[in-house]
Amino acid sequence: MHSDVIASEHATRLAAVDPLLPGSIAFETSENAVVLGVEAGGSAAAGLASRVQVDRDAPNAPWRALTEHRLDLQLAGPRPADALDALLTRWDEHLRAAAEPGDTETAAIVPRASRDAAGAREMLHHGFAPLRVIAVRPAERMTPAGPRGTPGVKIRRAEPGDLDTAVALGMELHSYDAQFGTVNLRAGVEEILAKDLAEQLKRPEPPLWIAELYGRPLGMVNVQHPGETGWISDRVAATRVGYLSSLAVAEAARSSGVGTALATHAHQVLDEEGADVVLLHHAAANPRSTPFWYAQGYRPLWTYWQRRPAVR
Repeated sequence: MHSDVIASEHATRLAAVDPLLPGSIAFETSENAVVLGVEAGGSAAAGLASRVQVDRDAPNAPWRALTEHRLDLQLAGPRPADALDALLTRWDEHLRAAAEPGDTETAAIVPRASRDAAGAREMLHHGFAPLRVIAVRPAERMTPAGPRGTPGVKIRRAEPGDLDTAVALGMELHSYDAQFGTVNLRAGVEEILAKDLAEQLKRPEPPLWIAELYGRPLGMVNVQHPGETGWISDRVAATRVGYLSSLAVAEAARSSGVGTALATHAHQVLDEEGADVVLLHHAAANPRSTPFWYAQGYRPLWTYWQRRPAVR
């Protein structure tokens, strides 16, 4: 099946399950990626296999494996699960020549539209688990009222003097998320977070807000405004995209309303800037963040299936 036909059929199939998904164009081999193609069961699949090397000191390094092998895929035909199974087998052959077996700082990652259920069983059979989600909140999505009346909670823009508080909250969030397999605990994370947060706090209007509960700084939220989100805006069919980088609440303040107040404030800021949607990442298995975010008006858009190490 021709690559243009696969891309077109794939886009049509996904548009039927989720109108917020972007369209698809045929994959092309480049310097950093190779196209894999298979046919099975009267269906076809194309995959764009790439490798990303993450600098250990980069701001996003604490949240990722240092070597990511990624497969973007397109499925077409009446039996897409069969085609996916064959494509994953083909990709495994490719990975065995490209990745070191057993290296826990490598990950094999397959982004899939969350509402596209075809092939989920095959993903599991190949050792993948749905670990990370890009969730979306459309601007018109209403959330429960109430945070503005949460007793004792005050939201204010962060200042340079909040650096220690922000780092401590970021480390607590990172350590908690590491339990769910999306990141590794490694040396140097605190220094990376401190450097990144310090740079943000130097901005005239830092995109970081602190929540105080009866005067104690116990939560923070960090956002990226439309115009700063080009790195992720192609994952959604929207013009103006906001991104909620992180929200952290100290354990002592959980279930106090601090998290909901922070989320509501972030949404108000981004809504006032005309964001059509807000995106965020969360660990799918996190028993706190998953119900919390969906109560704030989010839903899954992309699910990142992952296998760590990339080759066992």
